[in-house]
Amino acid sequence: MKTKILILLITLFSLNSFAQWSPAGDKIKTQWAEKVDVNNVLPGYPRPLMVRSDWQNLNGLWDYAITRAGKSQPEIFDGQILVPFAVESSLSGVQKSVGEENELWYKRSFSVPPAWKGKKVILHFGAVDWKTDVWVNNIKIGSHQGGYDAFSFDITPFLEKSGGQRLVVKVWDPSDKGFQPRGKQTSEPRGIWYTPVTGIWQTVWMEPVNEKYISKINSVPDVDYGSLKVEVASCGTSLGDVYEVTLKDNGNIISEGKAVPGESVNLAVPEAKLWSPESPFLYDMEVKLISAGKTVDAVQSYFAMRKISTKRDENGIVRLQLNNRDYFEFGPLDQGWWPDGLYTAPTDEALKFDILKTKDYGFNMIRKHVKVEPARWYTHCDQLGILVWQDMPSGDHSPQWQNHQYFSGTEFKRSPESEENYRHEWKEIMDEHLSNPSIVCWVPFNEAWGQFKTEEITEWTKAYDPSRLVNPASGGNFYHVGDMLDLHNYPGPEMYLFDGSRANVLGEYGGIGLALEGHLWKTDQNWGYVQFKSSKEVTDQYVEFANQLLKMAQTGFSAAVYTQTTDVEGEVNGLMTYDRKVIKLDMERVREINQKICKVLSK
Repeated sequence: MKTKILILLITLFSLNSFAQWSPAGDKIKTQWAEKVDVNNVLPGYPRPLMVRSDWQNLNGLWDYAITRAGKSQPEIFDGQILVPFAVESSLSGVQKSVGEENELWYKRSFSVPPAWKGKKVILHFGAVDWKTDVWVNNIKIGSHQGGYDAFSFDITPFLEKSGGQRLVVKVWDPSDKGFQPRGKQTSEPRGIWYTPVTGIWQTVWMEPVNEKYISKINSVPDVDYGSLKVEVASCGTSLGDVYEVTLKDNGNIISEGKAVPGESVNLAVPEAKLWSPESPFLYDMEVKLISAGKTVDAVQSYFAMRKISTKRDENGIVRLQLNNRDYFEFGPLDQGWWPDGLYTAPTDEALKFDILKTKDYGFNMIRKHVKVEPARWYTHCDQLGILVWQDMPSGDHSPQWQNHQYFSGTEFKRSPESEENYRHEWKEIMDEHLSNPSIVCWVPFNEAWGQFKTEEITEWTKAYDPSRLVNPASGGNFYHVGDMLDLHNYPGPEMYLFDGSRANVLGEYGGIGLALEGHLWKTDQNWGYVQFKSSKEVTDQYVEFANQLLKMAQTGFSAAVYTQTTDVEGEVNGLMTYDRKVIKLDMERVREINQKICKVLSK
């Protein structure tokens, strides 16, 4: 009888939760919007590069309120919001603007599982845009500034010994009124500028750990020497503690090594299976922390053997190389926006979908444009096999843009606060993804958007991660620094500059528009760099441009980026519609020419 009552109460609670939430607004939505489970939102493990089996997802319905900036915590909240969807999104159930004059408050209660007794409890935020303050049980425990990097707090000392716990989060986001990295967010969406994203937009979660625990793993492969360098960061360790790294190939141990905290370990990877888009092989890794002869923490990870570099070919052209072979990198500009979730994909299946379609179209690369994705997206890229150029989200103001010549003027100067914020967040973004083999290129600046101290920033980026290439400014003001000269040209490909000492790439071109009724964010003011009326016309133009690119690849270009994966808000120049319901171009024709381009340097 008690079991039946319990089931009834759980059912009534679930029905009540659904009744309190529904997508807001009347904009177009993806097929996955209907699959969002209010009681099980984005349930996938949020940190695939370092997995522990025990964790708790805090996504779901939270209370929210919007108040004037500077006000104290409200006594009465406005309603409920579905975390982790930004308040401006449909899937949040709210779809309200916030603006720089206001702050967004979140509140929820949670319980710590009894099995976690005696453990430290770490509270994680995947990403919150932009400035965050956090309270646990009415005690302010910490703050964070940055919209694209993960952060966490040890909340153990602030937990009540029994009963429910109270979590409150406050967020302020000035969007384009501030200096902070924001990508394409703007308070007045138009053209290539989109709806603001305020607040929590990635998974919130907790995990239990021991007093001594592993906090970070970095792995860097060396294909030439057949080895892997592993660095392990930890908390609470003392003299005599060691960590042990075990590498496995399909369950079989291939290498083991130990080191004390603070020291790296180099492990042999015999007869390494090299990772590439054609063969994305991943090895397994287990890391244990051992204290007084006992394992006090253990995490699961993975790695790949992959090398990215440049080399001059027999014609004197500097080429990009993958695993010591000339390799033409070709893919779409991927902005990662969703009509229902804005920055946040409705489901993990949706998050993976765009990568799969990119592969179906015959591309081997994605340029992740002025946005950083959740960790699971990069793991999907690692597993599926796609190269990634990772942009730093742009922010602040821009200097004069001299795209068709080498820049010789005075660079834009940020305020000390803006500059420090940029440097800190760029480092945090790189730190989180150093071990993702799919990422092969860092892009500190897009065009001249917020571009400053280009030589210094590029040289720092290259020194901090010498295992990858650095594209100093994709289509921006050009300096003789970094690994490539990156041109932008719309609509067709064009090589209007050439650098004999670096790789030459076409960082953006295309933008062929096709507006399809019933799949538009806006009923008017839709645009592409050029527009056509039918899929055949768009495909014909795409193939014509691609054939031009093929010739340029033979004579100088080493990579290219086509704009873009999907339509985004008022832009209709995607390979797919914004709702992902229509593949706009003839996939077979596009795939055929794309494969020719990708293989143009193969021997």
